[in-house]
Amino acid sequence: MNEQALSVRDAIINRRSVKNFNGQPVDLDNITTILDDARWAPNHGLRNPWRFIVAANLEYIKFQEVLKEYGVPKWKELSDEDLEKQMKKFSGAGAVVLVIVKEDVRQKERLEDYAGASALIQNAMLLAWDQGIGTCWKTPPFIDNPKFREELGVKPGERIISMLQFGYYDDIPKNRVRTPLEDIVTYYGVDDEEAATEQ
Repeated sequence: MNEQALSVRDAIINRRSVKNFNGQPVDLDNITTILDDARWAPNHGLRNPWRFIVAANLEYIKFQEVLKEYGVPKWKELSDEDLEKQMKKFSGAGAVVLVIVKEDVRQKERLEDYAGASALIQNAMLLAWDQGIGTCWKTPPFIDNPKFREELGVKPGERIISMLQFGYYDDIPKNRVRTPLEDIVTYYGVDDEEAATEQ
């Protein structure tokens, strides 16, 4: 495992979502360590509302057949070349984690649990980046397909909120511009003229 030991700030600012993985497998032990650390995310009432389905190593190669079935429309009708192109979005990654959250019937708790699981996903992405492993948080429409859910053993009252891909990469994606802070922040009790002076 590569010990980069980035500062928290560096990890947050420099992390990139990787879409072009190089196909190198990500070892299950690495994924397990990342998830074990990521689960320290803040969550209301320490409900720990999440669970994971992990496919790595040979199991990820097998799992790609499931992804092909549900993620490539009419795959049986495609040429081998076209199917390979379509499967690149899955086959390039080295492992995948499906993050599953309990859907509380109470709206407040359901939103809190989704927020906590999102913080966990961010933790996992930062921890992976620190180890030189790229990630991409995906929410393809088929994750809500009843047959896909059944295939994975997702229970009633649960929802898959992320298909989190892990993998190695050859090139770091370019930085994408974020909205400037001054366009999205309001300082309570400070009028525009005073705020402009302080800047």
